[in-house]
Amino acid sequence: MSSTAPGRAPPALNPDQPMTLTQSPPTHLQTLIDTYTRRTRTSKQIAAANRAVLADKTTIGYAFSPEIKEMCYLIAVERSQGARLWDVDGNEYVDILMGLGTNLFGHNPPFIKAAIAAQLDRGIQIGPQSPIVGEVARLASDLTGIERVTFSNTGTEAVMTAVRLARTATQRAKVAVFTNSYHGHFDAALMRAPLSEYARKKVVRSLQARPLLAPLTGLLQNFLGTRAVPAALGIPKATAKDVLVLEYGNPKSLDVIKSQRSQLAAVLVEPVQSRCPELQPREFLHALRDLTQSADIALIFDEMVTGFRVHPGGAQAHFGIQADLATYSKIAGGGLPLSIIAGQAKFMNHIDGGPWQFGDDSAPQVPTTFFAGTFCKHPLALAAARAALQHLKDAGPVLQSTLNQRTADLVDRLNAFTASADMPIRFTCFGSFFAIALTQSQISPTALNLISYHLLNQGIHLRGGDKGGFLSTAHTPDDIDAIYTAFCKSLTALREANYV
Repeated sequence: MSSTAPGRAPPALNPDQPMTLTQSPPTHLQTLIDTYTRRTRTSKQIAAANRAVLADKTTIGYAFSPEIKEMCYLIAVERSQGARLWDVDGNEYVDILMGLGTNLFGHNPPFIKAAIAAQLDRGIQIGPQSPIVGEVARLASDLTGIERVTFSNTGTEAVMTAVRLARTATQRAKVAVFTNSYHGHFDAALMRAPLSEYARKKVVRSLQARPLLAPLTGLLQNFLGTRAVPAALGIPKATAKDVLVLEYGNPKSLDVIKSQRSQLAAVLVEPVQSRCPELQPREFLHALRDLTQSADIALIFDEMVTGFRVHPGGAQAHFGIQADLATYSKIAGGGLPLSIIAGQAKFMNHIDGGPWQFGDDSAPQVPTTFFAGTFCKHPLALAAARAALQHLKDAGPVLQSTLNQRTADLVDRLNAFTASADMPIRFTCFGSFFAIALTQSQISPTALNLISYHLLNQGIHLRGGDKGGFLSTAHTPDDIDAIYTAFCKSLTALREANYV
């Protein structure tokens, strides 16, 4: 047996050289790397050829790792249909990345394809008003129950605009966010707690298993840091002064919000965090809604992942909460770049000054902030969005409830497998999104990364480093069986190699 430790890549082996009696057999990691790179040779060649000119951070879902450097590239895909992809090497995959959650109806659904084709025949008019923009706005309003709507292109733009509207309406500057939430890549959203706060939480977790130290545990739990620091290079430290980073689901965070209510413009929430989907704090959200409403703080729901997925009305309908502002993308655009900023008129009126009528002395009632974008209300994106939203409206909640149940059934099967195999790993789901529940599992970052490559080698498509994926209405029972089997085989292989 090789003496190489799990997680460390040995020297590269020549797959064409016969093994001699003096050679050590390849390690689990080297075999995984060799299998993956042989299977996806052309994808790797494309990545290598483009690297000098293409600055591309989307190649992997985690930080660069020397041990698996040879696998750090995306699968290059030539075509897609339904729940399947075909890559440039001719490999077929059942896709669970699903456009990072965009493709609720699968790839290339006929009704969206037809809508895009019809608009292409009519042209791509940038600048003039689209004759269907009001219809799309009404569909979004009807589904979400939110009063007014406007359109942008990306989730980042939508959240940035919602925060600006909240600051305009409240005339306050500070915004509260929560640890483990993701709200795009504008500066004010890319904030995290300082390392000392993560260290405190780690100590609390370790002390909870030692009853004799309960007083110390309680003392540390009562201390809740709120300071924000930039989460990425290039963000000025001064940006963090108007941001609080709080612990999601912790009632003490509500006390902080209450104490800062005169300075807070908004509380920005990812109601079920894509990084921690096992945390679904219904009571906390209701208390947060009551608090923000009484303090005249804008409650902003970031529904990029949850919107239209768990229910036609998104997480707001699921939890029975109406936010002041909400942002959507992914499913809403039908596969094309489109995002939605929706909210109460008292906030949204700061986009255009508020409604007015022709033929009388009415006029905009409130001052406006700045909002613009060349490709906002793009004709192709609006056509795709109209088709997607109309399909959701026609299908009703049964579309989501059926898909949610299929996802929950898959998670139940996966948890039954890990329990029977005595693996300290648990899966969770919210709507059609499922993932390994990291706070309820014991799995190393290395093993978590390697699972995705095992899945890719078995024809299940996701990004390297992802810990789960999405089901769509296009996934068949056979597809779901294939996903289940691939996860079980992957975890078993990692257990046998002492990674799990």
